[in-house]
Amino acid sequence: MPKWKVVTEFSFNSAHYIKDYNGPCGRMHGHNYQVRIEAISTQLHSSQYCPHPVMVADFRTLRWAKQDVTKGGLDHGILNEVMPPEYETTAEMIAKYIYDETKKRVPPDVQLKVHVSETPNSWVEYED
Repeated sequence: MPKWKVVTEFSFNSAHYIKDYNGPCGRMHGHNYQVRIEAISTQLHSSQYCPHPVMVADFRTLRWAKQDVTKGGLDHGILNEVMPPEYETTAEMIAKYIYDETKKRVPPDVQLKVHVSETPNSWVEYED
């Protein structure tokens, strides 16, 4: 059975603080988040931008989070205000949030893995 994997990387800049954190991360600060999304499928699909079944998932759809916060993304927003309250703004929960929101935008059979870096030497990967 054939299998395709598409990968996209992007960045966004946002501020956040970790609620009740005893240390610098408990104060408002910002990061240039680096995100890598892997999407895997055994079949190809159409997208909202292309009616033909020729892609695992549209790169444009996978990169929704890099849009400005005023356009539904995460760029130049305060994550504590943008993300729902059930997602604390740790790297782990940011990765889960991006995963959950991306999963709603791609066909159900597409498997995802989300990698989020806050700094060049600190990152998390999330998949379900």
